Amino acid sequence: MNVVFRADASLEIGTGHVMRCLTLANALRETGASCTFVCRAHEGHLGEHIRACGHALHLLPRAADFCPADEGEPYACWLGSTPEQDAEQTLAVLISGCDWLVVDHYGLNARWETRLRARARHLLVIDDLANRQHDCELLLDQNLGREARDYDGLVGDRTQRLIGPRYALLRPEFAQWRETSLARRRQPSLRQLLITMGGVDKDNATGLVLDALGRSALPSDCRVVVVMGPHAPWLNEVRQKAKNFPFSCTIMTNVSNMAELMASSDLAIGAAGSTSWERCCLGVPTITVVLAENQRGIGVALSAAGAAVLLASHDLTRRLPDILRAESSVERLSRLGEQAAALVDGQGCQRVIAVMEPVA
Repeated sequence: MNVVFRADASLEIGTGHVMRCLTLANALRETGASCTFVCRAHEGHLGEHIRACGHALHLLPRAADFCPADEGEPYACWLGSTPEQDAEQTLAVLISGCDWLVVDHYGLNARWETRLRARARHLLVIDDLANRQHDCELLLDQNLGREARDYDGLVGDRTQRLIGPRYALLRPEFAQWRETSLARRRQPSLRQLLITMGGVDKDNATGLVLDALGRSALPSDCRVVVVMGPHAPWLNEVRQKAKNFPFSCTIMTNVSNMAELMASSDLAIGAAGSTSWERCCLGVPTITVVLAENQRGIGVALSAAGAAVLLASHDLTRRLPDILRAESSVERLSRLGEQAAALVDGQGCQRVIAVMEPVA
């Protein structure tokens, strides 16, 4: 198969869309597929990382500070051009066509997708919002609480809908570490905390978490591990906080062993984005923080399932110490981990590819 991905990363968008597409691309390559990425050259576009993974990359030019006046699309500014310009530029890249075009972008919809059909045999759309129409053969929404009927009227009758966290796009190491991680949870404790507030964390939620942890009654031998993106705008400030932190605190970037880090952690404090499914797969008890409106549904659904404790970003410094005190009991940690692990088994990529391959 020849597969092309249209997804973006930036300081505003974050890294999650490109990273989950990379996960699918890497899995597809194992089946013999050839994968190409089309991304706009936003600041923080992850192009070097895409190339380092061995995939072809075409960077589309970005108009400085482009944002449409008001098209009724809340994520229109994320595109960096008009949808019409983006379609023409993407068509120019796809001069030879492709078997599958995978679209993961809140700024694109059915109008763009229909135009790209001239060069793509099939379309797979990855969405989280269920707020706009799509023209595709496959629709993937990996979020807990989502139902197929949420896309009634938004996709065609022939569109196959892959719905829920059983389709979560996770790298293979999470399935590999799952058994080890779950075995560790049989005797829960609170000795290592993992903080992952996203690859960008533009509002410095990580710093707020560290401030709150510094006032919390953690065990004296507790170790805190913070994972950030190498281009996170508050990275240096967070490193400075770590130097004066009352507990052992390690700041890590360019992490290549996230599954191992999660499996070694007793509790995570993390953004309610796509890394939620990684934590669930490994049964990591989590305090999940909603950092953007598009994360709210994930956070609420995880909380309702008893798989995470939900915390709003504006409540971090005020409520986190009390939540840690209430949730750090052996019984509570065990229950959170069990509920989380029941949601995701790490086989989502294989399920998606099993649908794509016969069609191509």
